[in-house]
Parts: sequence; C-alpha cells; structure tokens
Amino acid sequence: MKGPTAPVVVGVDGSSSALAAVEWAAGECAHHKAPLRLVHGYVLPVRGYPEVVLTGNEVRQAMEVRAREWLGDAEAVARTAAPDVEITTHLAASGATALLIEESRDARLMVLGSQGLGAVTGLLVGSVALALASHGKSPLVVLRGTPAPDGPVVAGVDGSPTSEAALAFAFEAASARDASLIAVLSWQEYAVDSAYHLSRLAIDWDRAEESERRLLAQRLAGWQEKYPDVRVHRVVLRDRPVRALMRYGADAQLLVVGSHGRGGFAGMLLGSTSQALLYHSPCPLAIVRPTSG
Repeated sequence: MKGPTAPVVVGVDGSSSALAAVEWAAGECAHHKAPLRLVHGYVLPVRGYPEVVLTGNEVRQAMEVRAREWLGDAEAVARTAAPDVEITTHLAASGATALLIEESRDARLMVLGSQGLGAVTGLLVGSVALALASHGKSPLVVLRGTPAPDGPVVAGVDGSPTSEAALAFAFEAASARDASLIAVLSWQEYAVDSAYHLSRLAIDWDRAEESERRLLAQRLAGWQEKYPDVRVHRVVLRDRPVRALMRYGADAQLLVVGSHGRGGFAGMLLGSTSQALLYHSPCPLAIVRPTSG
C-alpha cells in the first residue's frame, strides 16, 4: 500500500455508477485520511459528427464543457459524503484506459463504477477495468453489486504471491472498517476421463483437505499478529473458487482477490477467477496485483 499522501483515484464518466464509485471512494478516503482525485479522459471522435456544421475545435470545447460538468457533479457528491476530504480533479484529452493506468502509478487505490453511460459505454467500462486490473500499478476496486454495510470483508486465499498481497489489503480494509474478515481457501478436485481420473480414487481427500487447512493457517498467522483487532473466520472448501467467493461475497461489504493465483500460468496478467468476479461479483470487488503498494 502506498503512503498516506497517495490519493484514491476515481474514473468519472457522468454515469450514476461512476457517482456511486465516487461516494464509496470518498468514504474510503475518510477512513484512511487520504486525498481524493477525480479524473476524466476523453478523445475526439474521428467520425460521427457533421464536419460541415461543427469544427474539431467546437467538438473539443463541447466535450470539455460536458466533462467539467461531470467532474463538478462528482465533486459535489464527494463533498457531501466526506466534507473533510481533500479533493482534486483532472481532465485530460486522453483515452480513459491510458489515463487511468498512468494515474495508478501514484495512486493508493483506483476505483471504477461497473457501468457507464448507455449499453455501449458500459461495455467499455468493462474493458477499462480489465485493462486496469491487468496493467495498473495499484489495487483496483470495481463497484459491483450491493455492499452489506455491516458485512465482513471476504478474501480469497491460495498461497500465491498475489494472494499474499490480497491478504495485506483485506486485513487493512477490515481493520479500518472494524469488520470481520472471512478468509476463503477453495480447492477443487479435478475429475477427467484419463488415468488421473482413476488414480484420484486412491487419494486421501481428508488428508488433502487438512493440508489446505494448514496452508491457510500459515498464510494467516503473520497477518493476524499484525492486525489483532480483526476477527478472522477461516473457510476451507472443496469447490470452484469463483462459486465459493460468490457465495460468501453475497453478504460482504468488500471482496478481495489477487490478480491471479497459484493455478495460473507464468506471466498471466489476470487469472480466470479474478476476471470472472470482475463481471459477476455480488459486492464491491478489489483486485490486488503483487506489485501494488
């Protein structure tokens, strides 16, 4: 996690989803006494407006006026939610993805809404979030679903370096919110039509599960010492990770995962579990890369 002067950065696009992200981020800033930075990037359309009637300069001016209105609305929401938080705004003639990735270099946290203006823009928000989760330099929170105000923070654990980074984020989040933490380690038995399918019948699954429980205890030990105020519940399930995390995330105020786990390929930028949750998480989702902080 970056220092206390690093801002929480929110991508603003005029949508109600973005305003919800701003409100959530303002509360996060109040928790951590961090500044809030509201940003918007735009690019001039290469077609779609009548050149005979409008010049490129007029289009740029119109887009800037609209963008500044969006940033003003977002700032008003933030000041209502957290009056004491320092707020800055930034408007750039740049694509949203490139702008947000650049902003993530100095950010404590990046925050996005889950939908933009209209169906097409909403799809673009998904691609921006995917790119930011894969290439950003700070943790990303996507405001999906409905957070349970008094619910726990849920963390997916698998023993990988990204899982360790996710635990660090989850413990700090739970401590700041005076919330309990549910640490979920989900492991899956793979049944395929092969020699392995036959050999798995000889595996002691009780012993395998006990091994996973020991792994979870080892991963949590240091963090429980660092955050003794956080009440931790350990969950070990023989289930698909996405399904397990969706289940526990349904009653959570925040779900935290690493960008990819021990089952991923070397060099993978975003694992299948984090990518699936990016689009289907039942509550706000934090994706934490190992280089974050």
